[in-house]
Amino acid sequence: MSFNEKTIKNIAKLARLRFPAEQEEKFMNDINGILQWVEDLKEVDITNVEPLVSVTPRKNAVRKDEVSVGDIQAELMANAPESIQGFYVVPKMVE
Repeated sequence: MSFNEKTIKNIAKLARLRFPAEQEEKFMNDINGILQWVEDLKEVDITNVEPLVSVTPRKNAVRKDEVSVGDIQAELMANAPESIQGFYVVPKMVE
């Protein structure tokens, strides 16, 4: 598949782009070059290549699901400069 001048003008119209007429040929050559590169990629033999999820081999960092001690609100509020009924008091940001 290659793009001609009519197709470039149609794409420019749909994308609401304006560019000088002398640049139409440059854009047409650039797009056709990209399409040729994609066609070249189709020729690469990938029969024994596994699909990648990531380029680095990562494993999910999973920790053991254990019950921890809760009810530490008093300890947390000890660090707060000001608290009311167990909640942090912060300055009002919206008037």
